[in-house]
Amino acid sequence: MAAITLAASSLKPLGDRVMVKVSASEEKTAGGILLPDTAKEKPQVGEITAVGPGKRNDDGTRQSIEVNVGDKVLYSKYAGTDIKLGSDEYVLLSEKDILATLA
Repeated sequence: MAAITLAASSLKPLGDRVMVKVSASEEKTAGGILLPDTAKEKPQVGEITAVGPGKRNDDGTRQSIEVNVGDKVLYSKYAGTDIKLGSDEYVLLSEKDILATLA
């Protein structure tokens, strides 16, 4: 999947979406072998940088999101939209694609 490159300085997620700054991927294996860029796996861990207002219920009220800015999360491998702002990589995903928070 190709990443979307934006010239904007910031992004505000809508609905139940969250923006996650992707953690750096592993540069080498446990045995010490350096990995080229093509062999690296997409990281599934990141830090939440922005949170939308929440999903609307049937009666029009908003359901708050369970995660907050600054939380470290584990998310689904193929979830979300890859976004590049400047030199930083982010993933914009729905709250349901977050699997766990990391302590």
